[in-house]
Amino acid sequence: SDLQKQEERGELLQPLIFVLLVLCSVLLYFKVSLMDPGFVKSEEEAGNSEEQSMVIPEVPSNIKMRRCGYCLVKQPMRARHCQLCQHCVRRYDHHCPWIENCVGEKNHPLFIAYLSVQLVVLLWGGHAAWSGLYFEQSWDWLQHNIFLLMSFLLIVIFTVVVLLLLISHLYLISCNTTTWEFMSHHRISYLRHSELENPFDQGVILNLWRFFC
Repeated sequence: SDLQKQEERGELLQPLIFVLLVLCSVLLYFKVSLMDPGFVKSEEEAGNSEEQSMVIPEVPSNIKMRRCGYCLVKQPMRARHCQLCQHCVRRYDHHCPWIENCVGEKNHPLFIAYLSVQLVVLLWGGHAAWSGLYFEQSWDWLQHNIFLLMSFLLIVIFTVVVLLLLISHLYLISCNTTTWEFMSHHRISYLRHSELENPFDQGVILNLWRFFC
């Protein structure tokens, strides 16, 4: 049959890989959106567990740890309360409306993986849509190709957004800073009173290693 011949020629491999990438993207989306981004636990819940002590950076002597005015937990350094999630999040980056969840200490690496896979899917889909377009200056051509043309333009817009988002996050990760710290540097006490512009920066290689590994 034609399907068997296509399989023998290897023509089904690319569509299969594309479907697997789409599936991987969907699974990553649900994983990032549904998982705990790093909610700060109350003293009763956290106790003196080793995990909690490992993720809280050491606080300089001139910076006092404070209680959150909303959920009343002790905020570790780099944590922030998200009013949409109603929780304090460790190493808070931002609240993402795409996933309806915060991006924080626990799901930030998976968020980067999701953006990367999504970018590959969009670029592949954009290439497929572009290859199906054969431009002609006629009304009939536009009527028959309007859906494909709009799909291509929509893919281009999403590709640019995801690409810029991924680049900005990789830059901030390489500096060991977060979106919140980058945007609100002047309002954050442990950054405003620090002698260094970024006290967490340990060099690009070490910053990337600590984040991903």
